[in-house]
Amino acid sequence: MPDRLPPLPHLQGGNFLADGGLETTLVFLEGIDLPSFAAFPLVLTEAGREALARYFGPYLAEARNRDVGFILDTPTWRANPDWAEKLGFGLGDVLEANRRAVAFAARLRDEVDDPSIPIVLNGVVGPRGDGYVVGATMTEDEAARYHRPQIEALRDGGADMVSAITMTYVEEAVGIALAARASGVPVAVSFTVETDGRLPSGQDLKAAIEDTDAATGKTPAYYMINCAHPDHFREAIASGEPWLDRILGIRANASRKSHAELDASTELDIGDPTELGRQYRDLRSQLPSLRVFGGCCGTDHRHIAAICEACL
Repeated sequence: MPDRLPPLPHLQGGNFLADGGLETTLVFLEGIDLPSFAAFPLVLTEAGREALARYFGPYLAEARNRDVGFILDTPTWRANPDWAEKLGFGLGDVLEANRRAVAFAARLRDEVDDPSIPIVLNGVVGPRGDGYVVGATMTEDEAARYHRPQIEALRDGGADMVSAITMTYVEEAVGIALAARASGVPVAVSFTVETDGRLPSGQDLKAAIEDTDAATGKTPAYYMINCAHPDHFREAIASGEPWLDRILGIRANASRKSHAELDASTELDIGDPTELGRQYRDLRSQLPSLRVFGGCCGTDHRHIAAICEACL
């Protein structure tokens, strides 16, 4: 990252937690209707903010009890122009929702009121498309132009960093990284993979990370893997090669199901939290830089607690 950007505390060492599957928890466990799986409208109402506060509470408590840091995500995975339009939001409205999402996260951070627990406000930038399939693609420049307004809104709201979450192909990841660099905000990139350990685009994980680094001058502060079960990517990270040092975070699914199977599911598959914790422990031996532990679809605070028991 350029020297002018502020240092991120989790790059200085130590373990950090993140939350689990926000949308799946709210929909399947809390019974909250999220059209298009979009959680960002919740920050606009008192009832929505209360639901989000209840959701994040156990995770923040776990971090405090474990005396580790926390990456506090904004609920803005769907808060880009295309998804906002489907929900009846104009560009100005969705950008304001991004700023308010950071302000909400900042209030949660302040309520912890414990200077020994570093909390990073992470502005989440999701894919323009579905997140499970590639669909229509953009060039790197198109992706940078498309995502930059959201990144700037998150920055202006006070985010410490932004993360490109559930990236399905390299060009969009590169565009987000370039837009973040131009906006003067640190950025992480998280790729998702299919059951064969490859991105939905068909590219292998090593090539995706190396190509993104090459196209951006290693702009991403680090990489993550999300929205896939450890069984899906264990072999992809088995080489012991230097590129694995760039992966600092894992946010795995609870379920071994494929993306297509999850998309068709009407019931939540929470898997086995204890087993998932053991698998995270095994991943630490393959990923020497791993220090951010969170979850994705189907996971909740029980899974994060089990990961803590196994890894911390």
